Amino acid sequence: MRDRRAALLWVGFAVAALVSVALVLRRPDRLSDLHIYHGALTDLRAGRPLYGYVAPNGGPFTYPPFAALVLWPITTVPLGVVEAFWLAATCAAVIALAVPVGRALAAGRTATPLPGATEGRATTSAAVSIAAVAVVLMVAAPVQSNLRFGQVSIFIVLMALLDGMAPPSRTRGLLVGVAAAIKLTPLLFVLYFLVCGRYRDAGRALGAFVACGALALAILPAESLTYWAGTVTQTSRIGNLASLGNQSVHGMLLRLGLDPGALPLVWFALVLVICALAVLRARGLSRLGRPGHAAVLVGCATVAASPVSWTHHQVWTVLAAMLLVGSVGVTRKVAGALLLASMVLSLGAVLAPVSMRPGVQFLFENARAVGAVALCVAGFGAVALTANRTQPARSLRRGWLRVAVASLGALAFFAVQPLPAGADPTFKAYGLPDVVNPRYFFVCRGQVECARYGTGAPVTFGTRSEKTKVRVNGVVSDQVARLDYHSAPGGPPRTIPLLAAYPGVRTFSFRSATMAHGRLIAYSADGRALARYDDELTAAAGTRGTQRRLG
Repeated sequence: MRDRRAALLWVGFAVAALVSVALVLRRPDRLSDLHIYHGALTDLRAGRPLYGYVAPNGGPFTYPPFAALVLWPITTVPLGVVEAFWLAATCAAVIALAVPVGRALAAGRTATPLPGATEGRATTSAAVSIAAVAVVLMVAAPVQSNLRFGQVSIFIVLMALLDGMAPPSRTRGLLVGVAAAIKLTPLLFVLYFLVCGRYRDAGRALGAFVACGALALAILPAESLTYWAGTVTQTSRIGNLASLGNQSVHGMLLRLGLDPGALPLVWFALVLVICALAVLRARGLSRLGRPGHAAVLVGCATVAASPVSWTHHQVWTVLAAMLLVGSVGVTRKVAGALLLASMVLSLGAVLAPVSMRPGVQFLFENARAVGAVALCVAGFGAVALTANRTQPARSLRRGWLRVAVASLGALAFFAVQPLPAGADPTFKAYGLPDVVNPRYFFVCRGQVECARYGTGAPVTFGTRSEKTKVRVNGVVSDQVARLDYHSAPGGPPRTIPLLAAYPGVRTFSFRSATMAHGRLIAYSADGRALARYDDELTAAAGTRGTQRRLG
């Protein structure tokens, strides 16, 4: 029966992989990051600077120079062949990740075997667990993001995981060093090795990292100097760090509207505490014979601590969620299920209609970051990995009660939090030079069309949704002297410039991360509120907002 379950799960994996690849290939912007790698290295071969490359979508090459050496072969074959190989390799990496994590899940189930358990049952349980992990990984957002963008992140996770949980050997630690030379975040595993007393592993990892960097310096001296002398610290090159896709502590603090002067200090202090707790808990798990759990926990710390943790970086969190689901205890199973749900669905978008309060919406939008931090602080729980599997019914009822109380308490806490207006650093109001851009000014073009667009109401506007922001564009009547936008309750409003773009017509345009709690207020010259628009800001993209006058 279990063999049949494993076979059915692998069929499900194959279907999910084929459908995912087909959907990626249908996208006009498919494998955009892979195209950046290819374009940047093509420019490098032609003698142009690696870090001066800018793709048609605005993306630069952001990895250390050694990554360019590793990726160099993709410029020697046609791009179509590279795309096919990359998609296949990503699916293979999912299976490679599923094997050790599935075995760790099965080991947790058989740590305290039930009466009558046999070695054959344990082997079958491992096969089912591996297949289940592969299916869940494939449908989770991080793997889908790796497929869509053609990202290296999943290969970095695989290298660090295999090295972090490998048995003692003369090569253990090398993969972490190579992975860190391609992408810096696995360097946290060196600290984990040191804390666990694995000094040779730490030495090999650092040695491999330095050797890879030295090789890149010898072959690409100008690019190496450019990167290590300044490009490495320019995180703004990577994109808008305040967007919801960046589910790190840094991204969450940016969305919270923390004062720019205090942000670096607060971020550094939080990251120091989070990484210290995660590494110490990982050491405890390693001593309990759970190297897989320990490695995944350290990986989750890299997601939380990195200044930038896009969706494709968050494979570690999916692995952690599945290990929680497979552990003992109702609280941990439910926590794992909730974390897994946040990694498959975008809770901020799915639950926005029922969030009701800005604080709750903030929790939903940052659920992945909050989950990663909570995991680093709490760990998997040593008791959960060694406890007796047979629990009395009374204990189970208490477990469910604890889950309910904790969930309601978390929702109540966030419900009463008034987010400041500064909690939307994505916000930008556009000026007269931007009027020519149809992406920003889309409701009308020219004097006649804009004059007809107005309905006599104080404000007439339209909304347009994009991946990480919503745009609002419209016109105002002659009676409006000031237009203010509140992104969330509390804090000062943002004044929207009213632009005399055409004779007799004033228009405006701005963007915001979300309109879930936005409010637009129009004022007369004497300071009287003429009209307020709140629910209308959540209108469907491309539709004209309805008007509501104040009494």
